[in-house]
Amino acid sequence: MAAIRPFRGLRAPKEIAPKLAALPYDVLSSEEARVMAQGNPYSFLHVTKPEIDLDPSIDLYDPRVYAKAKENFEAFRQKGWLVYDPGRWLYIYRQVMDGRAQTGLMACCSAEEYWNDTIKKHELTRKDKEEDRLKHVDVINANAGPVFLTYKARAEIDAMIDQITKGTPEYDFVAPDGIQHVLWVVKDADWIKKMQDLFAKVPVLYVADGHHRSAAAARIAKVRREQNPKHTGQEEYNFFLAVLFPHNHLHIMDYNRAVKDLNGLTPEQFLAKVGEKFTVTKTTEKKPKQATHFGMYLGGQWYELAAKPGTYNDHDPVKRLDVSILQDNLLGPILGIKDPRTDKRIDFIGGIRGVKELERIVDEGKFKVSFSMFPTSIEQLMAIADAGQIMPPKSTWFEPKLRSGVVIHTLEDLPA
Repeated sequence: MAAIRPFRGLRAPKEIAPKLAALPYDVLSSEEARVMAQGNPYSFLHVTKPEIDLDPSIDLYDPRVYAKAKENFEAFRQKGWLVYDPGRWLYIYRQVMDGRAQTGLMACCSAEEYWNDTIKKHELTRKDKEEDRLKHVDVINANAGPVFLTYKARAEIDAMIDQITKGTPEYDFVAPDGIQHVLWVVKDADWIKKMQDLFAKVPVLYVADGHHRSAAAARIAKVRREQNPKHTGQEEYNFFLAVLFPHNHLHIMDYNRAVKDLNGLTPEQFLAKVGEKFTVTKTTEKKPKQATHFGMYLGGQWYELAAKPGTYNDHDPVKRLDVSILQDNLLGPILGIKDPRTDKRIDFIGGIRGVKELERIVDEGKFKVSFSMFPTSIEQLMAIADAGQIMPPKSTWFEPKLRSGVVIHTLEDLPA
């Protein structure tokens, strides 16, 4: 059963919060982060992407980068830009994008439940990225950004959250990208206890986004437990920051693909091979309208690809995913992309960038062909996690992204 825990949040005064909250570290390149933080000393990117304050020639995993993160984090606290709440509380975090809201509970979750699979995963992590987050958490002694979790919606939890959101929020601001962020602080001990009791009846949680953050947090807990002869299980390092959303609030966008060459084939040869497994039709439509269909942009022309019957296993929750169908019938056998996690010839473009980006990178000659995908559903994600299976890489793109720095969880053992 899922355990949630209130915590003493570290957060910005109301007037600073809109300037401090930042996009997560893993959706921005260092160059994009430098531009975004330019002229804004409050930006939490100075903590989550500290290389922006160092010479661009320094490797991202250099010890100086982590040392800079710690230096900047401590400076934020010394300047009063980040201040501890006086009690162990819970928080309600709402984001509104294009008129659609997702509202979740911000709390701490258990590293032990990560290991025993009460918190279910659906993606493999990359060791280098996991090590990076582990070092970052260890050096600054905090979870700088929350893990994005989901659970199967429950009416009792919805009703309690609705009760809080009728009140006045602590923060309510619109970020430069147009996404509204609203935060309510919940101090009522009875409400917090009741919410803990309700989540104790939730059988499992699912990692929607933040596999590297959750893996790093769980590993930190193991390391520190082994180093602490007086370990009790209640130390702050045993818990990590998360926002838990009901599954029916979430919006998964398409996660598209682009390949740099045609694997030695001419466009005509390539189209002929694609036609063996897909029905290929020229179209003006740029996005597929249903599962097992794909958009393909090649030579200035859009094509609709419809997977032919018998080209995939409709009874296997992983093999029937659109990302698997494309990989198993086209990217692998025709374009030679054997391992999309490591192959440098393929790139992945989040749906937030739109199909214009798929056209641009092909028209400019950076890529030879691009594919627009039908989004994976949250039900597919949960079915795969429940089956103990792993999704292919880059199967889901959640929007809006959780901001880092809205509330921070430190691993310091503080008085209640």
